[in-house]
Amino acid sequence: MKNKEQLSRLLNSIDGRGYKAYKELHGVYQIDYFTMYFDYIQGDPFASPSRVRIRVDHKKTAWPADLWSTRVRRIALEDFLARRVAKAIRALGPRHRGTGKSGLLFIDSGGQEILPRTAMIISPDFVEVRLSLGLPARGRTILGREAAEMLFGDIPRIIEEGLLCRGPRDLEEARRHVAVAEDQEALREQLKPAGLVAFVGNGAILPRRSGISQLPLPAEKAIPFVSPPTLEVELKAPNAGPIRGMGIPQGITLIVGGGFHGKSTLLRALERGVYNHIPGDGRELVVTLADAVKIRAEDGRRVEKVDISPFINNLPYGQDTKAFSTEEASGSTSQAANIIEALEIGTSLLLLDEDTSATNFMIRDHRMQQLVAKEKEPITPFIDRVKHLKEMGISTIMVVGGSGDYFDVADTVIMMDGYIPRDVTSQAKEIAAKFVTHRQQEGGPFGRLRPRIPLKESFDPRRRGKTKIKAHGVDEITFGYEDIDLSYVEQLVDPSQTRAIGDIIRYLSERYCDNRRTLKELIHLVLEDINRKGLDIISPFYGQHPGDYALPRPQEIAAAINRLRTLKVVQA
Repeated sequence: MKNKEQLSRLLNSIDGRGYKAYKELHGVYQIDYFTMYFDYIQGDPFASPSRVRIRVDHKKTAWPADLWSTRVRRIALEDFLARRVAKAIRALGPRHRGTGKSGLLFIDSGGQEILPRTAMIISPDFVEVRLSLGLPARGRTILGREAAEMLFGDIPRIIEEGLLCRGPRDLEEARRHVAVAEDQEALREQLKPAGLVAFVGNGAILPRRSGISQLPLPAEKAIPFVSPPTLEVELKAPNAGPIRGMGIPQGITLIVGGGFHGKSTLLRALERGVYNHIPGDGRELVVTLADAVKIRAEDGRRVEKVDISPFINNLPYGQDTKAFSTEEASGSTSQAANIIEALEIGTSLLLLDEDTSATNFMIRDHRMQQLVAKEKEPITPFIDRVKHLKEMGISTIMVVGGSGDYFDVADTVIMMDGYIPRDVTSQAKEIAAKFVTHRQQEGGPFGRLRPRIPLKESFDPRRRGKTKIKAHGVDEITFGYEDIDLSYVEQLVDPSQTRAIGDIIRYLSERYCDNRRTLKELIHLVLEDINRKGLDIISPFYGQHPGDYALPRPQEIAAAINRLRTLKVVQA
């Protein structure tokens, strides 16, 4: 390990040289009270920034040990510190120190959700922050003095303001952040024992600022959530104490109401209720079962040997639906495949919106049944399967705007009226009894789920002999020559999750794919490794510690693999 003086002399010695001389910085340096690790040095001012880790002993940071005494508390404190570091970087203002990315300082601090990340690591002995920085140059000539200003000026200031507990106010903010996350986790854990699939606390702010923003609508414009009395329950949070709100029970729940009254807003909040949210988000009291999956139609997606026969059978020309494959799925076949794939990886709650579903997949009313005989219709609509799913222990929450036939199968009906929910279950049942649809139940038994075994030949991340895996926001992953389209995988919330998924697929294929293990088993093994060794384990670069991964759920990992167009499987 070198010291600050040695690093200073090294920067002076390479000042004015070609950019590749920055490679000499690689190593470990003790600078005042922190240790700096240069893990990766960019080869060009326009290339991906250099990666630096800063490690500070707990005695110096002064955060009490109880703030990271459990997994949920540790993740929350890591999230809190990453956001403080990001705020400290912003406070520095623009730092233009040359060409390209020169002067850049960045930490992957996330959005509205609290996710396990590699940007900040709390161990029993230290706190470690991982930064991206653009080492300064003019053209490709090193600016050593500007680099010294970054390393000896900017970074110590960021550490001081971001990592250290400087007094009661800092401690109070940290405790609130941790407490809010811990309460959400506790509320979610109470759902199943209470016979619930979701909970929305009174006072929650569900509307977002705009269609492209996850920030909450300003308080003066937002309508706080208030539970209908008949659905109000009380759960207990370890920090906030008793919390009252709307409990959505297990079974089949419809969300109804007029246009623009908040139906989809409620569903979108429930979609993201699988994650914990930061204080002030408005959705801190919205929790959903952790394995809930949003389902929609997805025209054009590839499907590989999925048994969609519970929903679609007897296709023209004898096409097999027990091992259905297509390069371009229709709305109905894609929605059927999405449901079966969700059941395959594991879920206890399906979330659907009529607006993003295939109409012929959702319902076939009495009049259409009379006109088109069942033997001419290969689709068994969702309305005739939703009760079978309930018998299998899988609940459904569905936004319905135009199909009252679902009143016959619903257990709970919630009407959104000006963003205020009302329990209209009894009215819906009265209407169903008064206006009998006379539609006929279609389809026989649901049948057994058929796990699939991915074949190792499916996964080749190479392009022209070199590994090529790159995430593009939350919507796409380049994997070798293939682009995995994730634009309709709606519970991916962070680009860092997408980055992790790309490398998880590579890791899974190299480490565990043996043409015998099922997709669920493969993903379980990878997540076990991550749980034991951390997200760093999936990095393809030995000795580097990437700071831009966030943990995805198994459901989204499976969704990405299922959309890989080179995927080949056999059914177990």
